[in-house]
Amino acid sequence: MLTVMGATGNTGKKVVELLLSAGQEVRALGRSEDRLAELRARGAEVFVGDPSDAAFLAKAFRGADAVYTLLPADRESPDYHADQRSKGEAIIQALQDSGVRHVVALSSLGAEQPSGTGLLATLHAQEERLKTLKDTNVLLLRPVSFFENFFDALHVIAHQGVNADAVDADLAIPMIASRDIADVAAKALLRRDWKGLAIRELLGPRDLSYREATRLLGARLGKPGLEYVQLAPTEMTQAMMRAGMSETFAGLYVEMTRAFNEGRVLPREGRTGANTTPTRFEDFVDELALAATER
Repeated sequence: MLTVMGATGNTGKKVVELLLSAGQEVRALGRSEDRLAELRARGAEVFVGDPSDAAFLAKAFRGADAVYTLLPADRESPDYHADQRSKGEAIIQALQDSGVRHVVALSSLGAEQPSGTGLLATLHAQEERLKTLKDTNVLLLRPVSFFENFFDALHVIAHQGVNADAVDADLAIPMIASRDIADVAAKALLRRDWKGLAIRELLGPRDLSYREATRLLGARLGKPGLEYVQLAPTEMTQAMMRAGMSETFAGLYVEMTRAFNEGRVLPREGRTGANTTPTRFEDFVDELALAATER
């Protein structure tokens, strides 16, 4: 039995699907019965509950050979740090109470830094909590920017004719498809072939700038002149709040982009064959284009 948190999210759903395809018994955790129905129909055992409820998580983790954990992000939370801390502490308590011996945890590049990295600092705190687990083998997966983040850009492109963010236009950063993260996670859950604490960086096929990604997306959308506009921190914060995100989340996001722009979020080992994943942004833009037509 393998347990997967965030089973309706970018990585979690794909992890569940891969494990089911491999013939595994899977518990799929999420907050919405309706959104989990598809996975139930495919054979997953569905657990519906609050990720900050340690008792719920312990019940779902108990008896599992391995667990995939993450900190579900609530972008509307008025106190994002407190929300993440509550979920993180519940996960640790549940892992302790359930006796799970192998944990694959989604984290991020930059999570080795305790502060000054905005959203990533919450992942640092969770990594530190995971390190306190005794007799538990923990694998930390550290990607950076998801290709899926560009789904949020489609609304801006449709209504303003540009893509906009706070990241420097020509800063090349590692970008990755969530399916590639899920593939690594699923294989780790199946193999359980590491001991103690292990860290694996996942960097996508190549570093990519927002300007180049916007150009590739524009070409696929039939907008060859699509431009990327870098917003000032205050502008970005206000834009995110207008889109319904909380002030604390928006502020932490902007702090994270500042860390990117200042070159403080980098791979520890550089790019290698082991941390380079296959899916190219040039191929992923087909999914973005399909989503754009459905809006």
